[in-house]
Amino acid sequence: MIHYLTDPFQYLFIERAMIGAVVIGILCAALGTFIVLRRMAVVGHALTHSALPGLVVAFLMGGSLFAGALTATVLTAFGIGFLARDESVYEDTLVGMIPNVMFAFGILLISTTKSFRDLFSMLFGNILGITDGDLHLILLIAAVVLVALFLFYKELKLFSVDPNYAKTIGMPVNAIRYGLLLFLSLTVVVGIQAVGTVLTNALLVVPVASARLLTDRLGRMITLSCIFAVLSAVGGVYASYYLGTASGASIVMFCSLIFALAWVFKFVKSACLRKGS
Repeated sequence: MIHYLTDPFQYLFIERAMIGAVVIGILCAALGTFIVLRRMAVVGHALTHSALPGLVVAFLMGGSLFAGALTATVLTAFGIGFLARDESVYEDTLVGMIPNVMFAFGILLISTTKSFRDLFSMLFGNILGITDGDLHLILLIAAVVLVALFLFYKELKLFSVDPNYAKTIGMPVNAIRYGLLLFLSLTVVVGIQAVGTVLTNALLVVPVASARLLTDRLGRMITLSCIFAVLSAVGGVYASYYLGTASGASIVMFCSLIFALAWVFKFVKSACLRKGS
């Protein structure tokens, strides 16, 4: 029985995929907690779409896909923040408009290439195809973002829960917001490696949504989110190996399964409490 757990690790690409998926899962879950509490999930969704043209341009020019995606997401994030300063343009309008234009531009660029197959992983991820260089980059970005979240935990907590009070006591809320957008851009670019531009936002949101069903304390929420993300990452990689399914979709489906189980648990617990009272 144990060989079902160990057999995949006879291949080096599975080892890299497992490490990469776990690290990406932890990163997305930790940052995703603040994103969800700040009600910025729609921004995360927007940035995943905005990365596509950067990926395609980098691919066509033979450059770094990471650099292309990061450039596109950062420009979009800060562009939304800058244009939203004009009160005549609502932020949610920009979030709904700019990323869709960017995504359409990316699709337009893809249509000019000779092979759609080469760009398939940009849309749906290819965690099984990461190289040692990709893994080192993932570990570096994860370390930078996670250390920043640890160092500025109190500020991010207050900014996420009560931004008006944070502004009242003199916290640089604009700087924190732009910092959060930068971290989100980095995380989105890393997440694309695992589940692609289409599904990255699910990795940011679904584990956190599951954790919120079970606790309302931030520390516990982050911990549970990371645990759920790791379980989903491991389960998704195993499923892609044994069932031949798409790795990104498998990871997200495991996230969804955990959410369903958390919802059932909360529903049953609430029902038992009502019955007991």
